[in-house]
Amino acid sequence: MAAHAACSRQPLRRRPSCVAAIAFAAALAAASAAAQTLQSKARESGCVDAPRLVEGAMYKCTTSSGASAYFNVPDGGERPPARRTGGAAPAGGNAAASQPAPASFPRVDASTQKGRDEMRRKVLQDELAAEEKLLLEARSAYGNGAPPALAEEQAQPQRYAERIARLRQAVQLHERNVEALRRELGLPR
Repeated sequence: MAAHAACSRQPLRRRPSCVAAIAFAAALAAASAAAQTLQSKARESGCVDAPRLVEGAMYKCTTSSGASAYFNVPDGGERPPARRTGGAAPAGGNAAASQPAPASFPRVDASTQKGRDEMRRKVLQDELAAEEKLLLEARSAYGNGAPPALAEEQAQPQRYAERIARLRQAVQLHERNVEALRRELGLPR
């Protein structure tokens, strides 16, 4: 607003530069709002590193537990530039993204890549089996929301409620992990 007031005092021949300055300030404000939205989504997702653009409006980051978190940032005008995490090149516009890799870029033959893919799939399947086991254990400890109260919890109902909340959170965490691993493996949920 101060820039606008200063521009109104300018002679008519100098106002176009003021208009450009106001437009630039508005663009910065929009970019800042988009960045705040990106940062707030990252905070909601529990990110411990900077979010990286995956594709379109989808971002990826690492949580404190070491898991990957994915989230969308709704289109609210311009978004700040973010690093891509791989995948296909963006659809359109960027000539540098469509150029082939340099000759010195390391290449992997098909059999080596197939071996890596099989190893990755095996690791994911092992993680899924371990996570399903942990989910079963968490569900049995949760006892459908009504586990038996421990001796010290009978005198203090608040402790019992806190333990139930922790158990429910553990069940939800393992359910999300199983779902994410199934999605990564391409299995039905």
